[in-house]
Amino acid sequence: MKIGIVGYQSSGKSTFFEWLTGVAADPALAHASQSASTPVPDDRVEPLCKIYSPKKITLASLELVDTPGLSRTHEGNAARLAHIKEAGCLVLVVAAFGGNDAAADIRRFDEDFLLADMEVVSRRIEKLREQIKKPRPNRDQDIAELAALEPLLASLEAGKTVHESGLNEEQLKATRSFQLLTEKPRLVVVNLADDDTDAARFEKLSTDKCRVVAVPVGLQRELSRMEPAERAEFEAEMNLVGLDRAALLRLIMDVSGQMIYFTAGEKEVRTWMLRQGGTALEAADNIHSDLARGFIRAEVMTVDDLVRLGSEREIKAHNLLRQEPKDYVVRDGDILHVRFSV
Repeated sequence: MKIGIVGYQSSGKSTFFEWLTGVAADPALAHASQSASTPVPDDRVEPLCKIYSPKKITLASLELVDTPGLSRTHEGNAARLAHIKEAGCLVLVVAAFGGNDAAADIRRFDEDFLLADMEVVSRRIEKLREQIKKPRPNRDQDIAELAALEPLLASLEAGKTVHESGLNEEQLKATRSFQLLTEKPRLVVVNLADDDTDAARFEKLSTDKCRVVAVPVGLQRELSRMEPAERAEFEAEMNLVGLDRAALLRLIMDVSGQMIYFTAGEKEVRTWMLRQGGTALEAADNIHSDLARGFIRAEVMTVDDLVRLGSEREIKAHNLLRQEPKDYVVRDGDILHVRFSV
């Protein structure tokens, strides 16, 4: 899962990228994108390891993409935003220091995403209009696609996002490859000054479609460089509360529509990422295509039950090991063992 990090110049976007990934921003990539993968911590791994004593531990990861800083005049932003076309979720970093208006920047993002989507759709419309002037085998398909896209462009020009436009089946088909920005899930991270403790004034800006959290990004990056004991002492002295790195990564994963399931044994305890609503067959394919191809059933238990009871033997004794078919909807915290035929 790719996560696109977006921000206006001097928002602290690259500091945020470094905090979450441990990779410093490369000045040579200031006009391009920089990506790095980071594992998503999970508190349930440690108790599983106490049960299995595995030889290996592997955590699911997110790929974070740091994009070039945007201009508040909107000039050139559509090209900069093209770097996150393939991102499944957007994290918008806005500054709340130095006199910057964070709420105004959040509104500017809406404008920039609309403009970028309008450019993609209008460019395709122009191409289709040229194509239908000439006799060609796919002319009827081009006419149908044009009829689907023109109302969408009008809706975008009226200031409506893709979600608000209520696309019909033909429009969904026509825009599937566009990966439009206004249809992507998003999280806003307000970058506070180090001494700003009033995060609540920004978090109340959250809506059903966009979660807003506030955190002193620069301070958190410095804390992440400390030894755990030193960091805990400093946080206690400063009375720091709020999201830490692990909680923020889990929040990004949740906003992007992903969840965690597990495979566990003496060889390896591993977390896997799956879209919310994903099936056992998808989870099996995630692990290895052979498991999906020869899928028979999934043996399923939950981390909570296993940790509470202490062993697989007790899980079976309490009839908590379930046999699930390929269309079983996997839940966060499920442990799967896939039975398959070769």
